[in-house]
Amino acid sequence: MNPRPDSDSDSAHPRLALVHDFLIQMGGAERVVEEMAKAFPDAPILTSATFGDNLFPEFRSPRVHNSWMQHLPGMRKLHKKLFFLYPFAFKSLKIERADVAWISSSSFSKWIPKPLGTKFVCYCHTPPRFFWNPDEYLRNEIGNPLLRRFVRALMPLFRWSDRRQSRKIDFFIANSRNVQQRIRDCYGRDSAVIYPPVDVERFQVSESSDDYFLIVSRLVAYKRIDLAVRAFTAAGRKLVVIGDGPDRARLEAMAGPTVTFLGLAPDEVVTEKMAHCRGFVFPGSEDFGITPVEAQACGKPVIAFREGGALETVIDGETGVFFDQPTPESLAGAIEAFDRVAWNRAIIRRNAERFSVTRFIDETRRLLDRVENGATSATIKPGQVSDQTLLPPESHPARP
Repeated sequence: MNPRPDSDSDSAHPRLALVHDFLIQMGGAERVVEEMAKAFPDAPILTSATFGDNLFPEFRSPRVHNSWMQHLPGMRKLHKKLFFLYPFAFKSLKIERADVAWISSSSFSKWIPKPLGTKFVCYCHTPPRFFWNPDEYLRNEIGNPLLRRFVRALMPLFRWSDRRQSRKIDFFIANSRNVQQRIRDCYGRDSAVIYPPVDVERFQVSESSDDYFLIVSRLVAYKRIDLAVRAFTAAGRKLVVIGDGPDRARLEAMAGPTVTFLGLAPDEVVTEKMAHCRGFVFPGSEDFGITPVEAQACGKPVIAFREGGALETVIDGETGVFFDQPTPESLAGAIEAFDRVAWNRAIIRRNAERFSVTRFIDETRRLLDRVENGATSATIKPGQVSDQTLLPPESHPARP
């Protein structure tokens, strides 16, 4: 429970601890932590709980230190409903002998206590959506209307507490300009942008395409997979969906014969399907969105909703097309626009290379070194984003 970074492993760089909300689902945020764990093999990983059948190899290791929530009965099924326990779980964890704690956060990891002499760098995937935009969480996770009303009444308290925890962060990093603005709105803080790492080398450009479009996603309501299922069913176009989740039965019930669900698939199947699809469909609004970049690494154009991180990863008319309304009809119009473009695979691949793992680790190392060296500001060049200035926290307590 009290991990100790190895101070002799890399004396040229600060001793690092990695912190993440929970290692329960293997999504884009966990991919970021995985790459950090590979790049900093001596850094302990502190989190609230770890379980699942599809954990990345880096998370099946003694270097992962869980809180007492790991042992709660029913944690696998109830981890979303038990959100009010996470602050206490993180307060029970302890960072030792780390110069810098790199905190990957979209919810509660900022609650971990800050030791004297340790600087906190928060890689923010998003401020907690269920605090700042609670409607979807309350609608999907809390069925009892009275309980929903009670939890909603608590949200101002949680937002106040989240703001308070943000004050002990020395530097914020946003995973996109989209999230950078959200950090400013929620916390009143400036941040740098470092785009998440995408393993573009895992993908190769294929010169041939089969006649199907592809989705790779967790099947949950906010991903808006239903828009694509309805649009492709109505058009009689082939759509392959890779992924699983609580929304799968509903989606299968509305799907026509041209829509195929493959469920969870290993990386090699995802890679093969991406290499040979005609195009990739991204109907949701994500903070960043790694899968559209992976598709572009295969030279495949993307059909995306015009919102969120896709605006930073997809170039309209060059590497994909956008649709403007979250409706099947708007998506159907984008499919027609897609068919009219003569796509250049080399241009699409080159766009994806802006988001490589090497670029992410290089930018992160430079930032961590500057933080450790006591700089009050630093300038980095995250991908194609213009230089950002890292500002120290305002005059507020180091540990709320």
